[in-house]
This record gives sequence, C-alpha cells and structure tokens, in this order.
Amino acid sequence: MSSPIRTKDRDAVVQSLRAGVVPRAGQHLIQVGRAREVETLVGDIDRLADGGSSFRLVIGEYGSGKTFFLNLVRAIAMERKLVVASADLNPDRRLHASGGQARSLYAELMRNLATRTKPEGGALPAVVEKFIATAKSESKAKNVPTEQVIRAKLEQLTELVNGYDFADVIAAYWRGFEEGNEQLKSDAIRWLRGEFTTRTDAKAALGVRTIVDDASVYDQLKLMGRFIHLAGYSGLLVCLDELVNLYKLANAQARNSNYEQLLRMLNDSLQGTAVGLGFVLGGTPDFLMDTRRGVYSYQALQSRLAQNTFATNGLVDFSGPVVRLSSLTAEDFYVLLTKIRHVYAGGDQAKYLLPDEAVHQFMEHCANRIGDNFFRTPRTTITAFINLLAVLEQNPGTNWQSLIGAVEVKPDLGGQGDLDVVEDDELTSFKL
Repeated sequence: MSSPIRTKDRDAVVQSLRAGVVPRAGQHLIQVGRAREVETLVGDIDRLADGGSSFRLVIGEYGSGKTFFLNLVRAIAMERKLVVASADLNPDRRLHASGGQARSLYAELMRNLATRTKPEGGALPAVVEKFIATAKSESKAKNVPTEQVIRAKLEQLTELVNGYDFADVIAAYWRGFEEGNEQLKSDAIRWLRGEFTTRTDAKAALGVRTIVDDASVYDQLKLMGRFIHLAGYSGLLVCLDELVNLYKLANAQARNSNYEQLLRMLNDSLQGTAVGLGFVLGGTPDFLMDTRRGVYSYQALQSRLAQNTFATNGLVDFSGPVVRLSSLTAEDFYVLLTKIRHVYAGGDQAKYLLPDEAVHQFMEHCANRIGDNFFRTPRTTITAFINLLAVLEQNPGTNWQSLIGAVEVKPDLGGQGDLDVVEDDELTSFKL
C-alpha cells in the first residue's frame, strides 16, 4: 500500500512542474532511472563526509534533466549532514572576473547556503552559531575562555589565504553574540557572504584588512569548507548550474580565465588539498567538448576530462570527473508521468484522475504533435499533462478522451539560446 504524500511536498512538486521549473523539494517522488549516476554522486558525498574532496561535471543536452539531477544530489547531500551552496551562472555571475562578477557568484552561493534544517537557504548564521555553540561547550568542559577555544579551533585556517581575517571575523561574531551587539554580528555575516565592497568599510566595521573579492573567491570557498567541517557538519558541496554561460563569453581570454579556475578546482580535488569541499557542475555537451570555445579548448582540461575510449557501445565509466546524462527514454517518460499522476493524487491510488490507458494515449498524442522531443526535452509535455490533471480535478465527470485530443503541446526550444555569444563587459580588462 502506498504511503500518503504530504500536502506540502505534493504542492511543491506540482506547482514547480506546472511553472516549468525544477522542484527544490520532493524530487525523490518523481525520480526515474539514472540509478548508476545517483550512486556515483552518493559515493562523492560519502568521500566528502570522510574529509576528502570531489569534482564532477554533469553533462547533458538541454532538457535532459541536469537541473533536476543537481537538485536531487543537493537533497541527498543535506540528508547526509553536508552543507550545500548552490547558484546558477549568468553574465553577472562567473568563476573568474575583474568587475565583481566572481564576487557576485560567491555572494549568491552564501545566500543560498542550505542545511537539512534550513533547506531553502540562508543557513550561514546558523552554521556560525553552531560552531560557537560547540566552542562554548568545549570551553566550559576545559574551563578556559570561549574565544581562546575559538582561536585554537580556527588555527588550522590561518595557513590558507585570508585565514587570519576569517578567524578574526568569526571572533567578532562571537563578541557580538556575547554582548548582544546585533550590528557586529550583521557585519560579520556580511563579510562572510562577500557583501563588503571596500577594504575601508571592512576595516571600520570589523578591523580586518581584506574582503572577499574576485581574486579570492575560490580561496574563500576552501576556507568555508574547512570552517563548516569544524562546525560539526560533514563538508561543503557547491552546486553550480548553467556553466554554458562560460562557453557563451565572447572574449577568449575571459573564457580561458574561467576555465583556469575550473582546472584549479579539479587539480585540488584530485590532489586532495580541498578538504571537505566538493563541486558538482552542470553543463551541456557543447560547453564541454567544443574545441573552439568549450572546455576542450583549454588543453590542460581536455586531457583531464577526456572520455574513456573504452566506454563505447553502451559501456560506461563513472570513475572519471565527467558524468554524462542520457536523455529520457519513452519508457522512462511513461514511468515519470505515472509518478506525477501519483503525486497529484497525494499518494492515494483511489484518487487517480487518469487510468493507465490515458497516459499511453497522452504520450501517443504528444508523439504525433512533436515527435520524440516530447520525452527528450519534456518540460512543455509535463506542463501540459499537469494542466490536463488540473482540468479533470476541477471539473468532475469530464471525459478524458475528449480532452487529450485537444491538448496543445509545443516543442521546448529554450536550448537554442545556449549557443548565443554574450558580449563580455570586461573586454577592456583582458586586452593584451
């Protein structure tokens, strides 16, 4: 007998899919296929929890389910006591820049910092306070001042870039916590989020000489990974989607600078120097394999990310940094629609609005309208299916056979913009 689905989870899934976006909660309710890929990423999560590091590029065609897969991994990571930071790249957020775009990406990641108890983001203050609570308990047990314990625990961070100032900011938060100084606590969180734009402001507010700027974003993520581990969590997983925006940069040197950051992240992961820090990055095949503008245009990355030549004719290799997602099959899509029907009914089979026969007829109708695209890029098809369920729910007694023939389905053409070149607003910064 099926378990009932909570109304909160049911509504989160249905409303997101109807709007054409990936749900942030309840992904397990509609997950189909890709057991090997999920198993691979769970292995990465376990490695992070053991103090290791990881780096994965999740590659798939537009509409193949990359964003859904990343959100599923994100949810699994939080269940395993990891802290997750997630963001989408866009023209104003990238890995390397000189006009504030990299700092903007870092600030977005910190705003979206999530834990199992705060899955929607905004968890940074809670992480800092958990670290302080742990330090207070330890200081009470040892009968020594709390700040002394904090400094001792953060001593290992001082070997990293900005480590001393990071420790000073955490100590400042502690003082604000003890003195009831909300402004000091707020300034400390602002610094940790990368929201200070000048060193003068940071020095006046916190007495530190550095800020998170474009050049130090990756170093700051390494610091944050170590700190999160000290706070009692299993590690930090950074999920970045829409890496195709790096491919779309017009200026070759701007692209290469971003690819160089990818190389640095990959090397640190392979060498085990990014303790408790993992990356899961989503991109398209063009972003990866285009030798003119893609990652493969950067020779050092191409050699490290090249596909195993033996993994052909249905053979797979998930041990490398690249995980390739295949498109859904028609069979997968049928299972997906039946799961959506189940979620829509709140997990109660007696409340199904459509029989199995209707699901088959709906798929046939979509295939006649737009061909195989109905399951290869299924966003518009799923929206149409949920719209059909909504009409049947609100109009009891309506004949589903008459409705299916009138369902309008259009191909999802959103991926055509992936090849558009974006003029770089930093061109003057990269002139030789």
